[in-house]
Amino acid sequence: MTTRIWTAALAVIGDEILSGRTQDKNVAQIAAWLNVQGIRLVEVRIVPDKTEAIVEAVNALRARNDYLFTTGGIGPTHDDITVDAIAEALGVGVVHHPQAVAVLEKYYETRGGVTDARLRMARVPEGAGLIENRYSGAPGIRIANVFIMAGVPHITAGMLDALTGTIEGGAPVQSRTIGCWVAESEVADLLGAVERAHEGVAIGSYPFFREGKTGANFVVRSTDAAQADACIADLTARLEADGRSVVAGGI
Repeated sequence: MTTRIWTAALAVIGDEILSGRTQDKNVAQIAAWLNVQGIRLVEVRIVPDKTEAIVEAVNALRARNDYLFTTGGIGPTHDDITVDAIAEALGVGVVHHPQAVAVLEKYYETRGGVTDARLRMARVPEGAGLIENRYSGAPGIRIANVFIMAGVPHITAGMLDALTGTIEGGAPVQSRTIGCWVAESEVADLLGAVERAHEGVAIGSYPFFREGKTGANFVVRSTDAAQADACIADLTARLEADGRSVVAGGI
């Protein structure tokens, strides 16, 4: 029986990421969070602040994955166009969400009040729900299989926390790591043989060069902890039988 694998894609939206002015920190935290939910992050695309680029990315990524997450472009300024672009991608209009308006009015009550610019953060694609934001008032947005979140990492983290346990996934991926001072090419056939011997397991190989020596870390991944354990034990035994010294946990 094949285990259902739930997948997600991430579109990181923003010219500042592409220019290098801002370093993205959301990919790692979203990937880790998704794994706990039993959802595998399978692709990430960085998209400029251009409507046509966002529309194309959203429609392509949401069509071939169970979920699409986006970060960035939902602030109060004129170049925050993510909501409009995603609404266009989904073929719906843009409206002010009454609950989002109320949240912003309360948040800015002691911070100078709500302005037209701040009210932009209450705009959502028609038919959308909200993702709670406990840090800065402006909520995230969920519509169909698309989750629209802030680009600021600590705000993104809060939105992920609010989503925890609310979207369907499968079994989280288990991983086991070993390291070995060996050139990856020297054990490529061995790695392939071990992977073929353990159905439902994937082996990743990550070479490095340190202290004048070549080595690699091997990561075994499976949704079944027992399968992961059996595979890492087999891989360790075969590497040691081949005369290699193995370091549990990686080098």
